[in-house]
Amino acid sequence: MTTSSSANDQPAVGPEHSPESERTARLRAETALFMRDHVLSIVSHDLRSPLNAIHSWAYVLERKVDAADATGQRALSGIRSGVEQQVKLLENIVDTTRAETKALALVRARFALRPTIDASADEVRGALAGARGVEIAIESPLADEALNGDKERIAQALWLMLTYAVESSARGAAVKLASTVDATTWHTSVVFTPDAALGDPAVPHLLEAFARRQAQEPREAGRIAWVLALCKRIGEAHGGQFEQQDGVLTLRVPYAR
Repeated sequence: MTTSSSANDQPAVGPEHSPESERTARLRAETALFMRDHVLSIVSHDLRSPLNAIHSWAYVLERKVDAADATGQRALSGIRSGVEQQVKLLENIVDTTRAETKALALVRARFALRPTIDASADEVRGALAGARGVEIAIESPLADEALNGDKERIAQALWLMLTYAVESSARGAAVKLASTVDATTWHTSVVFTPDAALGDPAVPHLLEAFARRQAQEPREAGRIAWVLALCKRIGEAHGGQFEQQDGVLTLRVPYAR
């Protein structure tokens, strides 16, 4: 697969009809879908607190406003009606829209971890890392270890973790994927050196410009960049977790030998 380094050809995607390009396009679409629903989740959560506060204060004011004050009573009624309309909007549109990814269905089966890791790394090398001059190195003692999980979803998470790391790295940089298992958990981390390349329109990209811009903004404690929502949902659906720190992305999934 090839990518273009022209700023006018973004996002950089390879030949139109090769199997690799079709898979990359699907992975990009999945990433965008989960990012959309993640944003809707944040909007729904963050709007409910002020709406609840407005609704409560409206009842406080109701006891202060004279019942004979028609204008004041109309104002309070308008406030309560507006809040109720916003809550219904959140419930009927926002929450309903994100239902597709809220309960992520998994197709579980035992699969070998190392080939899945290697295939995901090769995919990112061909789709983006090669054109960006970024090296992807795998450091792992894994050999025949198998995970009971959704192989395709796990591969998607690995692809996005590596793609994000490559997007964030300068030309000539190295991205390291480390993966181990212990008695209870499969641990995988992607380590990279964040660089301004994430927002540079002159280099090839796979992630959407909107997602890359948001990823460069300061993050609230405990919150991930929106574009990594797919990794978070896959980790949680497997009973594990996904974390983002500066220069480190970590996926942990329960593991049973």
